Amino acid sequence: MQSERRWDRHVHGELAGRTVGLYGLGNAGLDLAAKAKAFHMRVLGMRRRSGTPVPGVDELLGQDEFPRLLVESDFVVVTAPLTAATAGRFGREEFAAMKRTACFVCVSRGGIADDEALLDALRQGEIAGAGLDAHSVEPLPQDSPFWALPNVIVTPHNGATTHETARRGFDILLDNVARFARGAPLRNIVDKTAGY
Repeated sequence: MQSERRWDRHVHGELAGRTVGLYGLGNAGLDLAAKAKAFHMRVLGMRRRSGTPVPGVDELLGQDEFPRLLVESDFVVVTAPLTAATAGRFGREEFAAMKRTACFVCVSRGGIADDEALLDALRQGEIAGAGLDAHSVEPLPQDSPFWALPNVIVTPHNGATTHETARRGFDILLDNVARFARGAPLRNIVDKTAGY
């Protein structure tokens, strides 16, 4: 409309009052929870370990409450790592349980959603749309049907490809070298059992 210089006003939705369900509450999930709260959203969160309250999260759900996350969320956002426990976690049943007006967003790792189940849900209108930054196969093949679906936004797994992201990673590396030199505990240690 801008390029055509047309002044056509539209009624649109807003984030305030909507519910976002975060599947994964590591650094990315917690950061997104804070941003969602800034937009006056209700935030549901799920992670491997439940228990103590989490800043920015209205309700921390246990693994047995996964169906609630799906049913109540207007946006289901995957910020979890890909592990044996999360691989294929979103399949036909999970997409069918979501609201028809809901959107599925994956910003962490592909493979957490079953691609064929997601494609079917999008084509059949079981969910309203998807935003996919992480894909099962990367780069996303040119013949992938996700490219052409009108209710899908595809990005090339670049949610963390800013100069600032690289700087923060370098800062953590330098801090860890200094910690190692003085025998202090390191930051961002990978739990090899958990897989992240």
